Amino acid sequence: MQVEFDVQIDTGAIFDYMIKQAYSGTPGIAAAAAGAVLLLLFGRTGNAFCLAAGLIVLAGFPALLYRKAKRRKKDPDFGGPVHYRLTEEGMEAVRAGKRDFRKWEEVERAVSTTKSVLVLLPGSDAFIFPREQLKDSLIPAVEMISTHVPAKKVNIRM
Repeated sequence: MQVEFDVQIDTGAIFDYMIKQAYSGTPGIAAAAAGAVLLLLFGRTGNAFCLAAGLIVLAGFPALLYRKAKRRKKDPDFGGPVHYRLTEEGMEAVRAGKRDFRKWEEVERAVSTTKSVLVLLPGSDAFIFPREQLKDSLIPAVEMISTHVPAKKVNIRM
């Protein structure tokens, strides 16, 4: 069995991936908690510094990630159209004349967000499948991933 589809990786898809990566780990959770604590301190004390610091932590970090996503969109290795092919052997992404093939054993995790299905690979590599662009290929792609990646590594919600 083989599933093929074309997607356009846009700023929103890149930002969605970056937010998922940033807030899935301990540093992102700690930053969000610190921002919330600072806002609670502002509510109790009325200290403007707590308000400013809390807003910077809670709104500034996502804003920086969005700016970084916009810059990455312009990078031909990251943004632009991508042709994906999922086969029994692994996954292939072809973009800007470059071919990237990964075996299923290389997949660290497969997760979903409301906007994308993300196949996370070693390092900071990932295959990003924007849901709205997959249309009829979404279910076969998720089935292919679920078949070849161990269940404990898959957390995809339809």
